[in-house]
Formats: sequence, structure tokens, C-alpha cells
Amino acid sequence: MVTTDTDPQLRSLPVPDGLEGERVDAAIARMFGFSRTKAAELAAEGKVTVDGSTVGKSDRVIAGSWLEVEIPAPPAPVQVVAERIDNMAIVYDDEHIVVVDKPVGVAAHPSPGWTGPTVIGGLAGAGYRISTSGASERQGVVHRLDVGTSGLMAVAKSEAAYTSLKQQFRDRVVEKKYNALVQGHPDPMSGTGTRPSTGTPAATGSGPWSPAASPRSPTTT
Repeated sequence: MVTTDTDPQLRSLPVPDGLEGERVDAAIARMFGFSRTKAAELAAEGKVTVDGSTVGKSDRVIAGSWLEVEIPAPPAPVQVVAERIDNMAIVYDDEHIVVVDKPVGVAAHPSPGWTGPTVIGGLAGAGYRISTSGASERQGVVHRLDVGTSGLMAVAKSEAAYTSLKQQFRDRVVEKKYNALVQGHPDPMSGTGTRPSTGTPAATGSGPWSPAASPRSPTTT
């Protein structure tokens, strides 16, 4: 049987005497070198068996039994896919930077789990050459806009621009302005919000975005 890097792997070992009575997640962590958290996740996903029977993370192991773990295949490498994005306009371009009008539904750069279009892929598809340091799929990216947000996004084309713009965004020299569309009649009609948003749909269904449960970078809205 031929296996590839994209196939899950099965690993099995006999439980040693020294782990008699240990929890499954603790035994996996000790025997296979995983973190306790990762071992618990594998058990919760039904990827752990003892002598052929699926077990939970808190079950106990018996010395001499065979512990088998299915290890998921690693995620595929993130790659830039060059493609034309017809509704992504170029609003400024020189030898150092290019500024695009990013539409909704386009990510800033490729990332694990995202299969849609990206600004970096759109620029590559339009013939732009981005030559800066950093990971290949994020070259030139000095700031990001969420997939669900449209607006201007600057991308560095040269190393000098990349270094300078990164520092300016880090020092908050750049002024950012956002426009939001609100349905209904807010009460009060004006005010200041200081909780960062998650950038993800609200779980309550009361609105398209929700405040972050855990603090991130402070924001003023």
C-alpha cells in the first residue's frame, strides 16, 4: 500500500507497565510525544483505540494493551494562486507600493483553510511582482482587511517600502477610517465603543459582528 504526505498515519504501541492506570490522553502524550491538549483532541475525535475499541480521553489504559492513534495528515502547504479578480481595482501604483480597492469576499493573503481569492493572488494574476521578505504567501502584506470588509489596502512592492510601512502601522502612524452601515435606530445615536470586534459573525444573531470575548488590541469606534 502506497501512502502520501496527505494521508493520515496510524501509529500503535503496547502500553508499558509504567503507564498502568493512566488516562488515555496522558498515555498518548507520554508514548507518542504529543502535547496533552493534542492527545485529548485526538481522543475526542474518535481517533484513538485500545485493543481495537475506541476510547475517550479520560478512559484508563491497561499495561500490555495496544494503543493505536490515527494522526491526521498535516495541512497542505499554503500557496499563492495567481488569478484575475475583476472587481479589485488598482487605485495607486508606483515602484514601491500598490494600493488596491479590496472587495468583500477576498482575503488579504492565502491561509490554511481558505480556498477563495486573495489580494496577493489577484496582484500576481494581474502581473504584479512583489519582492519583499517574509513568508512567500504574505510577501508585501503590511496590514490586512477581513474577508467581509471592503476598502483600500496597501501592499509593499519593495523591501524599503515593506520595512517602512510595517513600522508605520506598528507605531500607529497610519490613520484608518471605516464606514459602517447600520440598520435600525441606534440608541444613543452617538458614542464611543472601545471593545475590539472579533471579525466573525455574532453567535447571538443580533448583528453581523460581535464584541470580542477576550481582549485583543484596543480599538476605538
